[in-house]
Amino acid sequence: MTEFKHPEQTLKEFRLRLLIGAAAVFLFFLVLLGRLTWLQVINYDKYQSKAEDNRITIVPLVPNRGLILDRNRTVLTDNYSAYTLEITPSRVNHLDKLLDDLSKIVEITPLDKRRFKKLRFESKRFESIPIRTRLTDQEVARFAVQSYRFPGVEIRARLFRQYPFGEDAAHVLGYIGRISERDQNAIDDSDQSDNYRGTVYIGKDGLEKRYETELHGKTGFEEVETSAAGRAVRVLSRSPAIPGKNLILSLDIRLQEVAEKALEGKRGAVVALDPNTGDILAMVSRPSFDPNLFVEGIDSENWKALNESPDKPLLNRPLAGTYPPGSTFKPFMALAALEKGFRTPSYAIHDPGYFDFGERRFRDDKPGGHGLVDMYRSISESCDTYYYMLGSEMGIDVISDFMPQFGFGQKTGVDLDGERTGTLPSRAWKARQFKRPEAQRWYSGETISVAIGQGYNHYTPIQVAHAVGVLATGGLVAKPRLVTAYQNPVTGEITPKPLEDMHQLNLNPKNVAVIKNAMQGVVLDGTAKAVFAGVPYTLGGKTGTAQVFSLKEGEKYKASEVADRLKDHGWFVAFSPVDKPQIAIAVIVENGGFGAQAAAPVVKATLDEYWKIHPIPGQPAANPQGVNQ
Repeated sequence: MTEFKHPEQTLKEFRLRLLIGAAAVFLFFLVLLGRLTWLQVINYDKYQSKAEDNRITIVPLVPNRGLILDRNRTVLTDNYSAYTLEITPSRVNHLDKLLDDLSKIVEITPLDKRRFKKLRFESKRFESIPIRTRLTDQEVARFAVQSYRFPGVEIRARLFRQYPFGEDAAHVLGYIGRISERDQNAIDDSDQSDNYRGTVYIGKDGLEKRYETELHGKTGFEEVETSAAGRAVRVLSRSPAIPGKNLILSLDIRLQEVAEKALEGKRGAVVALDPNTGDILAMVSRPSFDPNLFVEGIDSENWKALNESPDKPLLNRPLAGTYPPGSTFKPFMALAALEKGFRTPSYAIHDPGYFDFGERRFRDDKPGGHGLVDMYRSISESCDTYYYMLGSEMGIDVISDFMPQFGFGQKTGVDLDGERTGTLPSRAWKARQFKRPEAQRWYSGETISVAIGQGYNHYTPIQVAHAVGVLATGGLVAKPRLVTAYQNPVTGEITPKPLEDMHQLNLNPKNVAVIKNAMQGVVLDGTAKAVFAGVPYTLGGKTGTAQVFSLKEGEKYKASEVADRLKDHGWFVAFSPVDKPQIAIAVIVENGGFGAQAAAPVVKATLDEYWKIHPIPGQPAANPQGVNQ
């Protein structure tokens, strides 16, 4: 039986449903209106900013790194552009599979993978990391065709640092490397984070590190409008990057190369400088290393070879190597004797070949001695006995008070990191150095060893070269330096770097002349006359032989019976010309033996080249074609 509803009841139910529906729609509208009000009115600024961030991307513009040039504007560090294949790990799910697939398109060696793994450990997760650098055009084209298959992988054009002279001057120039976590923390602490956005490399050693601020420049920025897919639509605004300054050095790469070659195959150092300004003309540390190995992150094999080598190629010997100065200390002892009234130039002693002090006998290196020795012969023939007696009379206090004015036992302040102070012994130094009271006491016999440049004496080659320069100029103290000027890479404008801390010592010119004359005697009729016979320039010099270990009482040194690394170090110091010195130089050859045999030829080769480049008084200067003077 069919049931019929009353029309009024049906209409009533319909109106009720309609009312409920309308109420629901109205309630939904209120919720929507409230949400829109929350988004569009109450939080308008917040979400408008986020929307702009999604639409606009800030792209850092990394500045070109400044170049490093020698005094003749020869480029010592260069930048070149190349393509790199880079991976952003945060955008990759299966890295190992990705690398396998990439290897089928672009060659990826095991070395590339190891370097990538090392860089990944050091980098932040959202940064892109190179898996291959210096791609060929063919490799770029092959990847571009199939790039859609590799999300998180892209090709970028980057500037790479190059060191065209390889190992030559490596310890001076240093090198750059990828920014590590430690570097980033230092950048953050110095409030330079914005200036290093997008920057991948930073100076790690040498001038690259010391002058990082000047070389880096200022990062620029672009505001780029992007589509929903993240593609660039247009550039809204641009603040260009300011490239880093070029550094102009006092270094002469022609002189540097000659000195490097002269020291090749040896362990040692060369420091040549202009004593009138402190400008360093050559600074050699051998053995050396190739800074190009470090730019993209050195591999473990090369790092192990450099770091564990007994020859210590990473050690910057001119700054951080400390050695007894040997007989190169004698001219300063002689000058102290003249200045303090302990000797006159003509005062002579009889040298029997030894000096007895208490129960100990200090022997001269010449059996039978030198006979009658005045100050001239004490330097030109390097008589130990003369200085045994002198040191005994002067005492350690006079020596330790006189020598600091020449820079012994002090940092020179050269514009490189890692310089050591060396050791100028004194009573106060020994009291600080040792813990036991009996060891803290200074003994008179120790002064005798100090007087011939042995004992506790230890100085860096740059200290010795600096001291020779001060002596050669009659007391002009010029702080050693490498950077002499900055160059604007855009305009070419050069801004000189002023000289610092230059002053004159109060030395008697007559006493200085006596010492310089005796040092000239070293090469005319003394211990180095065979090496410098016939040179067309004048010079003063001094040989030096520094013991690596102490001999027992009565023991005689025999080089043929001593292990190579226990043989004496060979020194030679010089300045030229004698009347108005333009160059002062110090050379040490580790375990090289007698200074005249090991170090003097290195000095001669360097001075020969110097006088080819610079005008010898009365002679025209050699000017190789294409070199700007």
